[in-house]
Amino acid sequence: MITAAQLRAARALLGLDQRGLAALSGLSVPTIQRMEGSEDVIRGNVDSLMKLTAALDQAGISLINEGSVSDSGGRGVRLKAPAPATADAKVRP
Repeated sequence: MITAAQLRAARALLGLDQRGLAALSGLSVPTIQRMEGSEDVIRGNVDSLMKLTAALDQAGISLINEGSVSDSGGRGVRLKAPAPATADAKVRP
């Protein structure tokens, strides 16, 4: 499973725009746009998801599921859970 946020981050790490990712994966630009616009986990055609994840893997992207350990030693980023809000915490716009 891959989330829309993971897809956008992977594309940014590769320095690709949506058109470049579409070409890399063999998918259409509207399909990439729809996937990136998803709420959370990308849903869709299994074949399209397989093409996408295979292309990202081939390009050097390792998708890390929530709670999984990344032990391959490569560089990367991980979104951690936000800290619990406190009474004196102020949210900035």
